[in-house]
Amino acid sequence: MSESSRYQPQAIETGWQRAWQENGLHDTPELKPGDDAFYALSMFPYPSGNLHMGHVRNYVITDVVARVQRLRGKKVLHPMGWDAFGLPAENAAIERGVDPGAWTDQNIASMREQLNQLGLSIDWEREVATCHADYYRWTQWLFLHFLDSGLAYQKDATVNWDPIDQTVLANEQVDSEGRSWRSGALVEKRKLRQWFLKITDYAQQLLDDLSQLDGWPERVRTMQANWIGRSTGAELQFTVVDAAGHDTAERITVFTTRPDTIFGASYVVLAPEHPLVAELTTAEQEIAVEAFCDLVSRQSEQERTAEDKPKRGVPIGAQVRNPANDELIPIWIADYVLAEYGTGAVMGVPAHDQRDFLFARQYELPVQQVIIPEGSDEHAFEGGAWTEGGVLIHSGRFDGLPNGDAKQAITSAAAAEGWGQEKVQFRLRDWLISRQRYWGCPIPVIHCDSCGVVPVPADQLPVELPQGANLAGKGGSPLAQLENWVNVSCPCCGQPAKRETDTMDTFMCSSWYYLRYSDATNTTRPFSEDAVNSWLPVDQYVGGIEHAILHLLYSRFFTKVLRDRGLLGFDEPFQRLLTQGMVQGITYKNPHTGKYIAPADVADPTDPRDPASGEVLETFYEKMSKSKYNGVDPAVVIDKYGADTARMFILFKAPPEKDLEWDDADVEGQFRFLQRIWRLVDGACERGLSLAAGAGGPEAVVQALAAGSLNPAEQELRRAVHTAITEISDDLDGDYQFNTAVSELMKLSNAMGTHLENCGEVFACEALRTLLILLAPFAPHLAEELWLKLSGRNAGDALASSSIHAQRWPAADASALVRDTVTLVIQIKGKVRGNLEVPADADKATLEKLALESDIAAKWLEGKTPSRVIVVPGKLVNLVP
Repeated sequence: MSESSRYQPQAIETGWQRAWQENGLHDTPELKPGDDAFYALSMFPYPSGNLHMGHVRNYVITDVVARVQRLRGKKVLHPMGWDAFGLPAENAAIERGVDPGAWTDQNIASMREQLNQLGLSIDWEREVATCHADYYRWTQWLFLHFLDSGLAYQKDATVNWDPIDQTVLANEQVDSEGRSWRSGALVEKRKLRQWFLKITDYAQQLLDDLSQLDGWPERVRTMQANWIGRSTGAELQFTVVDAAGHDTAERITVFTTRPDTIFGASYVVLAPEHPLVAELTTAEQEIAVEAFCDLVSRQSEQERTAEDKPKRGVPIGAQVRNPANDELIPIWIADYVLAEYGTGAVMGVPAHDQRDFLFARQYELPVQQVIIPEGSDEHAFEGGAWTEGGVLIHSGRFDGLPNGDAKQAITSAAAAEGWGQEKVQFRLRDWLISRQRYWGCPIPVIHCDSCGVVPVPADQLPVELPQGANLAGKGGSPLAQLENWVNVSCPCCGQPAKRETDTMDTFMCSSWYYLRYSDATNTTRPFSEDAVNSWLPVDQYVGGIEHAILHLLYSRFFTKVLRDRGLLGFDEPFQRLLTQGMVQGITYKNPHTGKYIAPADVADPTDPRDPASGEVLETFYEKMSKSKYNGVDPAVVIDKYGADTARMFILFKAPPEKDLEWDDADVEGQFRFLQRIWRLVDGACERGLSLAAGAGGPEAVVQALAAGSLNPAEQELRRAVHTAITEISDDLDGDYQFNTAVSELMKLSNAMGTHLENCGEVFACEALRTLLILLAPFAPHLAEELWLKLSGRNAGDALASSSIHAQRWPAADASALVRDTVTLVIQIKGKVRGNLEVPADADKATLEKLALESDIAAKWLEGKTPSRVIVVPGKLVNLVP
């Protein structure tokens, strides 16, 4: 380690990183019964090969949490791994002509090195990579648990097909514009046989248990509740009639949350994909229906359901009987009805649903008012749908009922008469996990003509990805082309059979990785029950808000299923969740061409212009992105300022949940602050101060306090020290406020610069010891180096006990915070004119007297007597002339 008198982070950081690794300082300790454990986890990254500032922010936040918990005496699990399967690696392999596994492992090695340069206290002995067979063996093993419990199944389904990546996408992976979340292609609809997980079986639990997650942001809980989308209503059955108007045996079941409006139903709408469409369409309507279905098949779900787009439909020529009033109404198909939601059929009630009203107006369908506000005229609402409450009209025996009561009355009548029942419906749909690509976890299933779907026996796992697949990026699954891999014997009957050639959605791998960390080297199970129940649930999880629905919901589902299978003993995987804000960079854009300009190409930031055209550029902050040329390479910052400066800036610039605007000047400011701390400690060493033999520790301080009184400088310094302990401890509990914690470190440093030289050895050492321990989670390399300088030990001493990161978080002494005097603000003529030091226990009369007798009052009142005196004890006196 460096002994230089100048702060040179490049000279100390690599050495300490190596020393921590060699001494196993970040290894996870063995847990024993009664141990106080803490599990700190960042969402693991995809190994792209390069860290960006969003990564840095995520991992530094979690690292501070982990380091603080160690200093508080807890046994900490702080692991890292890689979400390594998926399309980017396969696409890279196609573009570069390389093996995706080799490309991924190379990226992992590069990113691991970059993470180490940040000084993260990660236990690399528990590292996992989802693309390695020793991990995906257990992903397959868990899939077989889902299969055995009836939660994994195959069915023919209309799926989202990405025409560029040539694979199926889950609904959640299609954006609001109907494009693939990764390739950006407009998504198409196709019918394929697919694997699903029955997450809908857990919809109510997933919704109910959100109430347990009081350590999660309300925004995330709301997003999940909306995605699950519980609706209470009724399923009502409309009987299909033949051309002569006679009832047939066929019924169309609709789900509605408004059974009170059934007497106003003037048509029924089927999804174009509904199986009854082909059966019920008349010859006269066949051409129109086929053309419409073809048109809709090219639309995304988002396009079909967007509120700002007109709804389109065609009649199929058939009719149904309204079970409430026996009226015959037409059957239509429309783009806004989805086969996968509810029953794939809805009743159209244009008088009481605005979407239905617009549809009816467009196609001249009847509008029948059946609910009105009590005492109003039914014709008062002909310009639009009445969607509020009221009383029923034109509803037969239910006329006059408040519509809230009518919902239950009509549902009960429907159940009693056999044409309906109460129903709870969820927006959530089963999770489609099939992917027609190579670089994913193989689904451990064999298809036999005699035995059907046969699980691969557990002792034959993993089903490994074969070498030599043709990764052309086009067509179906590359695995299907490998006959030697596909063709196998059935494990049950021994007859020729075929492997499943779909691979799993990568979210399968990331839905349980946090469990594996608890027992990462176990070769007989994914984790032992003792290990997983000892470390889990995760105490603090940190990641982006973009994972609020996909990853977090799937992980909750996995946890509940594995609980029910007896593999673990808790309900929820993550107790506390912090969703960090984005890191934004200064961005320049030509408003006329839409072209982004790199900051390096902008000659004058105060008058930014396009270097090619001279046009004035828009200037704003936006999420860092390669395409916007506004990114900052973490390696460049670390090379120039050191990892500790990068950490301090990331933590200080903004509260963790808010977006952070990158500013080089603020980075420089943090570097200067760390330089001041270096000089402060350097000066203390020159003075001969040392922390050896417990100097400045709690016992030495107690003895010094008992031996005599403190001088004013010692009193002020102790007050600053214990204020910092109190405030920073509070900032690092509950809702983390790292930015204000760094501010408190700055205040303490300033107080030490003012008072340290006038303090005795014990209290000076107490301040130095406290400053470095409080600093250690934020700037671990600098704190370790300065701890070495002050401790009198050798750099080669065992770090397990001597490292600053093995010390204990300081406790605040409440008595040190008691002040004999307080600063009183003197306000005259509405402005602050000065301050007075006054006794802390002075009453109002005394404070008024002291203020009036002060030089401040004499100067500003100019001999006049104030007309009014306002006293706020302990804070201010306002003298009103």
